[in-house]
Amino acid sequence: MITGVASFTSKQMEQLKKAFTNLSWHEISQQLLSKFLLIVVTFVLFLIILWLGRVIIVHLFQESKKYNVLKNSNRMATVKTLVLNIYRYTCYFFLLYAILSEIGVPVGTLIAGAGIFSLALGLGAQSLVSDIVTGFFILLEQQLDVGDTVQIGQIKGTVTALGIRTTQVTSSDGTLNFIPNRNITIVQNLSRNNMVSNIDIHITSKTPLNRVEEIITQVNKKLVPQIKALQLKPVIVGPVVTPDGTLVFRVTITAVSGKQSTVASRFLAAYLKELRTNNIPIAWEGMTNEH
Repeated sequence: MITGVASFTSKQMEQLKKAFTNLSWHEISQQLLSKFLLIVVTFVLFLIILWLGRVIIVHLFQESKKYNVLKNSNRMATVKTLVLNIYRYTCYFFLLYAILSEIGVPVGTLIAGAGIFSLALGLGAQSLVSDIVTGFFILLEQQLDVGDTVQIGQIKGTVTALGIRTTQVTSSDGTLNFIPNRNITIVQNLSRNNMVSNIDIHITSKTPLNRVEEIITQVNKKLVPQIKALQLKPVIVGPVVTPDGTLVFRVTITAVSGKQSTVASRFLAAYLKELRTNNIPIAWEGMTNEH
């Protein structure tokens, strides 16, 4: 029996050797070379189409600025980024389809007949679909625009890109955060409305409040016409006890979003300078609290 098995194995090896020897390596190499060249040409065409499409899209958006199609520049940048993302992903899809077709993979048959695979893929792609749908509604409802200062969860920064899957937010320290759209539930957009800041000047019980108010009023008259970012005249609230028990003289300002800290600092510096000049006793140079 062992001899029979050895004989059968020997015959199988001889047949395999003959089949391997009879292969037309020249034809195989020609086919492999032609497939490789075809894939290279396809990839080069893909790069050209991708580059050309990007140039056309950018040019169209630049031209649309002349006609004020979208009056909000941030909205324009948002739509432009989204269109570029959709165009890029579409090109990637057709590149993959073309390469698979060129190497002989029946893509259409696989898609039509892969029932279980499609089900598994569908379950795995739930998060992707959720990202796309959420991103669509974020864009439709204009919750975010490129250039807006926002806070999403614990992340605060400037929106640099709004894609179909993720939103990119750059923090003040330069950190680039990629946030999946499905995780964006509560958005604090700090760029849509004017912002209010409290200027708190720390005072003592001996500080003459009437004199402080007179000096602040004089400073406001001089400074208000010089600051374009100021939206309303400063409101003198007067003496306030903060939650930590500190006595302050508070002035409230309303400024353009993103400029409130700069405006508040300028007013605070002017207040302190005049108070020192007039020998008004204050606890220390004060602080600014934003709301």
